[in-house]
Amino acid sequence: MKGQMNRDFGTKKKLNFNKLGSDLMHIIYPNFCLICDFEIQHSPAAICPICASELHYTNYENYTEASPLDELFWGRIPLQATFALLYFGEQNATRKLLHQLKYKNRADLAQHMGEEIGQRILQMEAFKTVDALVPVPLHHKKEFIRGYNQAEELAKGIQAVTNIPLQTEILKRIVFTESQTKKGKLSRWENMQQKFAYDTSPKHDFKHIAIIDDVVTTGSTIETCSRMLMEAYPNAKISIISLATAN
Repeated sequence: MKGQMNRDFGTKKKLNFNKLGSDLMHIIYPNFCLICDFEIQHSPAAICPICASELHYTNYENYTEASPLDELFWGRIPLQATFALLYFGEQNATRKLLHQLKYKNRADLAQHMGEEIGQRILQMEAFKTVDALVPVPLHHKKEFIRGYNQAEELAKGIQAVTNIPLQTEILKRIVFTESQTKKGKLSRWENMQQKFAYDTSPKHDFKHIAIIDDVVTTGSTIETCSRMLMEAYPNAKISIISLATAN
């Protein structure tokens, strides 16, 4: 009995010590939601429950028929597969997430969401042959101003889960383009022409390339990048992976 009491006391003491250590770490290194910056308890979750519940997931990994993102590119470019994690609208939490990711120096948020994308595409047969992740490039001036390329940070998160190689040198943006936010479909398409270039001496024999972007609306940027990669790698299949797509 005495031995049992000593073991119980030791266990309780250890639990109290662990809790004290956790509380102390929380004071020194507080944990904040990656979207709203509200302080949350230390846990594997990087987004608070409220923000997480307000995100509009597409659940494309469960589709057995063509998704709306597939249909967006029908008759434009031949794609092997498409995926978007979230839908965004005018006032939903996904739009706020995208704003944080693009303009609030949240490369950590991009990588976290990329990991979530990676977990979902692992469930999809169509992405199992992907042998290169190619993020949509930013012009070097814009990347310098922002501090990072959000599409590349997403790709890093995907790579961490899937181990698919990341390729950042084969596609470049050669012209600084103004924001696409307020442009119509035709204007966006015209604005993208002649803005990208690819490595003219490819050193790889890719079979299946996935283009990574943060958001797909009209698809003009993706279409242009796809055509460039199809020209550079005529034997490769092309797929699309995006954090969000228009609802």
